[in-house]
Amino acid sequence: MGVTDRMWDAITTVIKMNDNVERMAGTIKAQQVKIENLTERVIRLETALEIAFSRPVVARTNVSPLEHKD
Repeated sequence: MGVTDRMWDAITTVIKMNDNVERMAGTIKAQQVKIENLTERVIRLETALEIAFSRPVVARTNVSPLEHKD
């Protein structure tokens, strides 16, 4: 195999590697978008949970509070 053949093989390999890197970059970007969307959903769930826990028990259960007799 001559020098020209080895150079051609090296250039072909680099081009293939570049294509793989570009595809991987696209996949990583798509995964990042999915992660950001999931993060937003978790934040909304946490907020709803905090709001639910901040309400008095009476408001959540519709049961009247017991009166304390001293």
